[in-house]
Amino acid sequence: MTRVGIALLTLVPGELGGSETYVRELLRSLAAVGELDYRVLLPPVAADAAGGLPAEVATEYRRARTITERLAAMALATARPGPLRRRLADADVVHYPLTLRIPPVRAPSVATLFDLQHLDLPALFSRAERAFRAVAWHRSLRGADRVIAISSFVRERGIELLGLDPDRVRVAPLAIDHARYRPAAVARERFLLYPARRWPHKNHERLFAAFAALRRDEPDLRLVLTGGGHAGLPVPDGVEVRGLVSEDELVDLYRRAAALVFPSLYEGFGIPVLEAMGCGCPVACANAGSLPEVAGDAAVLFDPYDPDAIAAALRELLAAPAAWSARGLEHVRRFSWEATARAHEAVYRELA
Repeated sequence: MTRVGIALLTLVPGELGGSETYVRELLRSLAAVGELDYRVLLPPVAADAAGGLPAEVATEYRRARTITERLAAMALATARPGPLRRRLADADVVHYPLTLRIPPVRAPSVATLFDLQHLDLPALFSRAERAFRAVAWHRSLRGADRVIAISSFVRERGIELLGLDPDRVRVAPLAIDHARYRPAAVARERFLLYPARRWPHKNHERLFAAFAALRRDEPDLRLVLTGGGHAGLPVPDGVEVRGLVSEDELVDLYRRAAALVFPSLYEGFGIPVLEAMGCGCPVACANAGSLPEVAGDAAVLFDPYDPDAIAAALRELLAAPAAWSARGLEHVRRFSWEATARAHEAVYRELA
């Protein structure tokens, strides 16, 4: 049977956002539906992340949580890969779900590509971050025998910006846990929801302008924000900052919100769009990045650079919420983590 090694040495729980969700759901689903012989190589800070697959902890890898510690650990593992490489010596294929091929191996390898935002929106990244990604990410992706892109949008950007061979790049869309993200018999309330850290590309300022225009006609409407990065930053009247919330709290918000508004300027995928749809929440989202691909015809799309367009889309959505909710529930059925796992397994079989 084909032996697949999954190297997760750069995993830091609670620090990697959607990529950690992808890793944990992928492993859990491979444990449930996978047919190959898997073994996961874990860092000391994430010893419980195997998701039910056979695993071992790489005690040779330095414990690392802060950015400085992580850079030092990666540098040491790259400079002295021998002990870590021996842990993967019997693998026929090695997958690096977090992009960086650490430790490098002689077996055929697979790397996952989440986005190329540092090339598409370079002004949002420091010179040091762009330099690190240019060396570490680009080299890893170009050296992999296969690249798994999380959307067709990301696949095309990788081919265009990194010169990746189209024959080596496969698409495996992300998904949601349908047992968790599902409707409930609760009344929807008069608030919009935007679950996003306050990073520049998340586009909060234009959303605030659109929300202010809506409030002139609908003064009872509120906007609820979740995610980090809001502390100390001003928000307009009617905006409520919840900050970091648990997954259960987020599900509750999806079920009660009048609509999800997602004005991000750039997404490699955009899982919140599917999470909201799974909970029956109507969705309005940007026509940028991968979002049109992920949302399909089940969301009202808008130009995220135009606050008037954001407001107009929300008016359209709020005028017929039941119809958009039904579209979303139908659309989201196409996405499952089990299907994602099987798509990954097909890539492993190609190389083996």
